[in-house]
Amino acid sequence: MHRNIRSVDDVLKLLDGLFAPEADRWSADAADWWDGFYDDRSRQVPFFVAKPDENLVGYLDRGLITPGRALDLGCGPGRNALHLASAGFRVDAVDLSPTAVAWAEERAREAGADVRFHCGDAFELTPDELGGPYDLIYDSGCFHHLPPHRRISYLALLDRALAPGGHLALSCFATGEMGSELPDADFYRASGLQGGLAYTPESLRWIFSDLTEVELRRMRDEPPESAHFGEPFLWTALFRRDA
Repeated sequence: MHRNIRSVDDVLKLLDGLFAPEADRWSADAADWWDGFYDDRSRQVPFFVAKPDENLVGYLDRGLITPGRALDLGCGPGRNALHLASAGFRVDAVDLSPTAVAWAEERAREAGADVRFHCGDAFELTPDELGGPYDLIYDSGCFHHLPPHRRISYLALLDRALAPGGHLALSCFATGEMGSELPDADFYRASGLQGGLAYTPESLRWIFSDLTEVELRRMRDEPPESAHFGEPFLWTALFRRDA
């Protein structure tokens, strides 16, 4: 018999355990799943390309964000982290997968980019390890792989790591295009995330209602010859934490 719940963190970890590692793609137990995902670099995966997100490029070009400290959540092979570094940001980038981080470090060496990579769960890394507060927290495709209860951890990370006046920029699955539209409770009954959660603009505005919306739109479809990454099945959102 086990009686081992006495904190919110204990509850979150209990709920993590309801998902198989391949379903809960943010937990530390899922590192092996992601390693297998990133192991074959020749796979036809859209975001394996060495291109930054078109919305990120646009934020910089329009002056909506300016260089400072940046955290790239779920950085994968590092394409957006490298672009931020080239734009003058001091970048920390974190991913669960050692294979993804090794690939990102290889790209950074080839580009001569100064990025500090971390392998692990951003929710578990200490403030000293992350080095914030950050003027920009960038998330390209991480948020929609969180089980519903881990939104609590995500918002707590923003509370402690996003500087006043700083920005959260994220892209996530759009309803009607990609991802599951099941109600939150049904993911626990199914013990899986069905490949990721789809969101509406209204749900994103509600979840991040403590922040000020700067822009929320569909990601533009970028052709293969473009220098930027863009897939229209994603929302792109930019929020600001008021000073």
